[in-house]
Amino acid sequence: MSGETAIKNKDEASETAASFGRLYETIRTLRAPDGCPWDRDQTPLSMRRDLIEEVFEAVDAVTQQDAPHAKEELGDVVLNASLTAYMYEQSGDFTVADMLDELTEKLIRRHPHVFKQSEGSACMTGEVRTSSEVISQWDKIKETVEGRKGAASILDEVPAGFPPLLRAYKMQKKAGKKGFDWKTIEPVAAKVQEEFSEVREAEEEVKTARTASAGESAPLSVHSTPSADSAQLHLEEEFGDLLFAVVNYMRHLGVDPETAMDRANRKFYRRFSYVEQHMAEAGIPMDGEHLADEERLWNEAKRSGL
Repeated sequence: MSGETAIKNKDEASETAASFGRLYETIRTLRAPDGCPWDRDQTPLSMRRDLIEEVFEAVDAVTQQDAPHAKEELGDVVLNASLTAYMYEQSGDFTVADMLDELTEKLIRRHPHVFKQSEGSACMTGEVRTSSEVISQWDKIKETVEGRKGAASILDEVPAGFPPLLRAYKMQKKAGKKGFDWKTIEPVAAKVQEEFSEVREAEEEVKTARTASAGESAPLSVHSTPSADSAQLHLEEEFGDLLFAVVNYMRHLGVDPETAMDRANRKFYRRFSYVEQHMAEAGIPMDGEHLADEERLWNEAKRSGL
């Protein structure tokens, strides 16, 4: 590294430190007795939903490759994390500095191939060249240096409180580390088809049970007899298996299920809102009797890039 580069890096580090210090002081002011009522009322528990939502919005901005928006949304993630950490500082559990120091120490410990004096250097068995080798090294450091042992199953490392799609994805990754995984994409895709067929079979069971108890006109969602309830629970189980298989398919293709689902939700919102707006402007009621108009507007929204 040249002297000029070193000076530039030092200046950038100082500027970043000053910026974070300004954010920290702003948060302290907001949480002060004469600060903002909303900020003062929040707790770490109340901030959970905001933090999750901001992360999704940041991920969406990154996915859209919208740098200005990503800058804003990533800032919101930092704000929510920092604000929550400061709440713990106020309650005397740990300080924001403690959090940052622990994070830095963990980064150094888990990257002995970069930081030669790292505590994790004892876990190095050779030169690390690939991402998979880095992850394997991390796991060794977690077990031998950080002492993260004792779980009955590797799946216990996945928090039970994760959203179901994310938990499925994480459990599949953990199982894959133990060699419990398909090596090619073909059987993964075939499993999705197999599970879909089982859903259709379970659907027919529900129809048969409903017809037996209430006649042909009974909707599938109506619960009326023990046998019908059992069939409905079986359908629910098969749908769960289908979703699990789809998540696994996505994982093998490098697609994050939570991100993909969030994008689909946002896309549906944009297009449906377009249909709502233009149906209202045309004076056409959305009552199920004008599906042709709704479909036309939906396709129009789709063509426009919404």
